[in-house]
Amino acid sequence: MGTPTIPRPLLRDLSEAGFAERYHTDPFTATVLANRLRFAAQHVATGLLHRAFSPIIALAMDYICAVCGPPEQDYRMVSATNGLTVFLGTTQDGVRAAVEEYGPDRLAPGDLLVCNDPSRMGNHTNDVCFIRPVFHDNKIVSFMVLRAHMIDIGGVTPGGFSTTKRNTYESGLVISPRLLFRADEPVRETFSLIFDNVRFGEMQLPDLKTIHSCCRFGENLVADAVRRYGVEAFLGTLDYVCDTSAERMRLAIAELPDGDYEGAASVDADAIDADEKYIVRLTLHKRGDRLEVDFSGSSRQARTSINAGALDAKSAIGVGLKILLDPEGTFTSGSFRSVDIVLPPGTIASALPPDGPIFYYWEVSNAITTALIRALRTPLGERAVGGDCGANNTHNAYGVAEDGTPWACGSLAGAETGPIGANRVADGEGHLSTYLINIISPATEGLEAQFPLMVMRKEYAPDTAGPGQHRGGAAILKDVLWTAPAEHEVGPLHFRYGSGVGVNGGADGEPGGAWIFDQQGKAVDASSFVGTADEAYLPATPVAGVMDPVTKLRDRAGEFAYYGREQPWVTSPGATWRYLTNGGGGWGEALQRDPDAVKRDVRDGYVSIEAAAQHYGVVVVGDPDNDPENLEIDAEATAALRGTTAVQEEK
Repeated sequence: MGTPTIPRPLLRDLSEAGFAERYHTDPFTATVLANRLRFAAQHVATGLLHRAFSPIIALAMDYICAVCGPPEQDYRMVSATNGLTVFLGTTQDGVRAAVEEYGPDRLAPGDLLVCNDPSRMGNHTNDVCFIRPVFHDNKIVSFMVLRAHMIDIGGVTPGGFSTTKRNTYESGLVISPRLLFRADEPVRETFSLIFDNVRFGEMQLPDLKTIHSCCRFGENLVADAVRRYGVEAFLGTLDYVCDTSAERMRLAIAELPDGDYEGAASVDADAIDADEKYIVRLTLHKRGDRLEVDFSGSSRQARTSINAGALDAKSAIGVGLKILLDPEGTFTSGSFRSVDIVLPPGTIASALPPDGPIFYYWEVSNAITTALIRALRTPLGERAVGGDCGANNTHNAYGVAEDGTPWACGSLAGAETGPIGANRVADGEGHLSTYLINIISPATEGLEAQFPLMVMRKEYAPDTAGPGQHRGGAAILKDVLWTAPAEHEVGPLHFRYGSGVGVNGGADGEPGGAWIFDQQGKAVDASSFVGTADEAYLPATPVAGVMDPVTKLRDRAGEFAYYGREQPWVTSPGATWRYLTNGGGGWGEALQRDPDAVKRDVRDGYVSIEAAAQHYGVVVVGDPDNDPENLEIDAEATAALRGTTAVQEEK
């Protein structure tokens, strides 16, 4: 890695003449142009959101829109929307691979290139990438890129969400780089290829037309900016935007103490058996203003489709470092400039075809984020961030309606959202998502209108958040009752161990689990609500997590419930799936938490009276269930308990 580098001049230190020489424009114009590019990408995203038919786009925002540079600038990503962050690190490489293979000289105005191969593009086959060239004076100056999750891409499972696929051929249609539209006219053979292989064409056909019109609109916005400010200023701004991101990350890395730091996280099991755990191991070598991230020692690629590809690993590293080291500013291809990644082929994070099928790549990416948090929690000190819920627990259900119409609810009715960890200024939020997969929680009304289900419960679970001076986010408890016969493919891959890493003296969040109640069905009536008392779990079927085999309650000393022992899980009408996410990690010593904050936690149901005394040394008096606003703190008992607790902790 070499010796620490000598600080280089910062961008803000450039004179106007020096700035103009480097970027062919002035700082004000560069800033305006950069904002116009962000506006263009966001405008495209807004158009897609409001006109999409597929629920995973319209309800969950599973897409990203970006602007990339021309071939001579190596297709760098210069702006992107606040969509699914796992797409950020794969965009430049994916666009480069698709365009170079098709041939940039073959592209013409009005073309829309399409590709979805995980080995070329990263991500999985449902994540289809649409690339629209932007021309100026008959030369490509940019690309408008839209990547969106298609509700189905063929393969053995409706919707695609299955951990059971054993090779790439079972994952669905792989679209090599080809035109979807030529000169703004549909390419019949490409449309035929797609719709000869996919389900739910009645939704996907209008989505493809919408995507085409959105990309065309985005192209017009970018082309207008080029005409208004000039091509030299435009291309110079692309350099400037990436240089800004690169400089921010370089300075953030330089603040870390030099050293070698290790972190690891696991994926519970593949769909072959419960015996093999998959570990992501990271060793961070930090010297000066550069960082090397080494994946050596990570587990072999999985036997089923829980793998990630190399570009997915790159994305997780880039976004993870951005969150931990430089949360302000924008993310571009320049964010990687001071980071080297060592990634041996054929690992869980760099699977190779055909026997390393890639689908649940985001769960490996989540593990990479958790490993980064563990590796950096010591060198970051007070700036460390607690771990999140660590998984998206996607739930794919499908069946046939009474009128014979097939339906599939993919990645919408599980525990896709959950808590994050605390930091030095705030408690962790309870209802977001993992740091890396910022999918939104779909509206209950939208789900119940489109699918045979009812969301019966969605609430915070007490005593699940990692205690700390700042508390981690509380876990989400979610019950979904299915009113029709259904088959379920599930991927709860992070319940064997908790992911809510505590930092700076904070405690870890509690691990969660998944259960089925009334798997064989029951009448859907007032008795369909499943209680939360301990005895309510006795008739449940544990699906995932570490449970007491008798009580069916979570128990760290219990037995691992293996999600893959039924493939798929079959339920009759009236069955209820329950998910409890992992809790977020705490920040700082719990005994330093403001007693009034603990009282508010008890009032709001995040912490029980018993846990307030046990973990925080705060004695809260009153009835939080029936009279929450009149809770009081027993100051004398709290002082005595905190003194006693502090002595015990020192010992």
